[in-house]
Amino acid sequence: MGKQAKKIMFQGTGSSVGKSLICAAMCRILSDMGMTVRPFKAQNMALNSFITKDGKEMGRAQVTQAECARVEPDVRMNPVLLKPNSDVGSQVILNGVAEFNMDAAEYHRYKSQLTDVVMDAYNTLAAEADVVVIEGAGSPAEINLRDNDIVNMGLAEMIDAPVVLIGDIDRGGVFASIYGTIKLLPPDEQARFAGYLINKFRGDVELLKPGIEMMDPMLHVPCLGVVPYTRVVIDDEDSVTDRWYGKHEGQIKIGIVRLRHVSNFTDATVFDMYPEVSVEYYKNEREIERSEPDLLVIPGSKNTIDDVKHLKMSKMADAIIKKHEEGVPVVGICGGYQIIGKTISDPHHVESQADIIEGLGLLDIDTELEETKTTTQETGTMLNGFLDIDPDDKKVRGYEIHMGQSRPRTAETKPFAKLADGRYDGAVSPDKTVVGTYLHGIFDNDELRESLLNQIKAKKHIAAGAVHDYQAFKESQYDLLAKTVKEAVDMDQIMAILDGSQQH
Repeated sequence: MGKQAKKIMFQGTGSSVGKSLICAAMCRILSDMGMTVRPFKAQNMALNSFITKDGKEMGRAQVTQAECARVEPDVRMNPVLLKPNSDVGSQVILNGVAEFNMDAAEYHRYKSQLTDVVMDAYNTLAAEADVVVIEGAGSPAEINLRDNDIVNMGLAEMIDAPVVLIGDIDRGGVFASIYGTIKLLPPDEQARFAGYLINKFRGDVELLKPGIEMMDPMLHVPCLGVVPYTRVVIDDEDSVTDRWYGKHEGQIKIGIVRLRHVSNFTDATVFDMYPEVSVEYYKNEREIERSEPDLLVIPGSKNTIDDVKHLKMSKMADAIIKKHEEGVPVVGICGGYQIIGKTISDPHHVESQADIIEGLGLLDIDTELEETKTTTQETGTMLNGFLDIDPDDKKVRGYEIHMGQSRPRTAETKPFAKLADGRYDGAVSPDKTVVGTYLHGIFDNDELRESLLNQIKAKKHIAAGAVHDYQAFKESQYDLLAKTVKEAVDMDQIMAILDGSQQH
């Protein structure tokens, strides 16, 4: 039998308590210590996904964790991905491939059949690593979902993992949520907790210590640290995010239309590294009308047809078109690219019972939804500029996740880029004020992004700034996150948990 990787699992008192970032930090900390680290999350529900080099789809949180561990993202790190495509149902992606759609009740019954999928992925990853850092989902205290659990205590039992519980003090009631989460579980599961962390703390930690001391005799589970609230520019996992509401005033404003089924809004994360750029998210007609964006972005969508219907019904479509008529350039990415075209047809009823629907009409293209999903990483070269950007052999890199193909109606609508595999991507309007592309991560391309921002700056009589290296910036943010967590957490206890030598 081969070596057995050490393991540590982080679960939370609820969603968005910071599990993903704590796991990412731990991946970087342990990697810095010279260990071979692999992240793992058995089941992830998220609208932000990524395509690996071999064309498989996985959640972005595990991509971030892999980057923190300095390893290539691998779909085994997230073998089950659920992508909500309605209020009650999700697309089920197994080992990176979209298999079927299920509603919540169907999936809960089906989960018991996924044990082998999860364990095969975990065991092969563990065979390659010194340590596996495991992330739970939601809360283990969702006791109504304990049967057939494959991501929280069910997984911890299957792989015999020690568990650290994370509580979010920023929400209030952190001691109650930590105590209640643990005490709702049966004694054998309570015994798995090796400690807890208090996350997102603001203020004087001395004021918190009496509460921690009072918890000791009640829980018999040690506090492993109090992690301060830290602002880092790292991709969010899904729509449970503070990003919708956090704003700062910048000289340049990027407006993002917040679709009902928005996906991969991480395409705009890169702009957070610019202090002079503010990113705003618009959820209704009034917010678009009152805004003064320098660029309007229609992001990806998990249900393009439903989002078009909602944009029209809510009058957001009219507000978008009006902003463009007033001179605001528009970028549509993936589903957003489809939305800003003339028509979207769905002959196989992939997304709806509608055969065809009119889009916003900003690009002279037609889209036909297909049963087969395109999932691939791509490189290419810009063919036609956007605004006054000279394509000048600018290279582009990104990844595609879509269920359809879009084609220009006339020769006046030029392709945006030529891809390395010979295909053409996207479209640019004749006046170059609208561009659509299937490439997620398009703004991550340093040269293209800087050219775009400099065009906006020139229009506003703002001096061009220094070129930003996004990859280097991401690494600096990962290091900042790791430093913050390492200084706040009792790493001796963490190592003892990993070694199995922890003393309660």
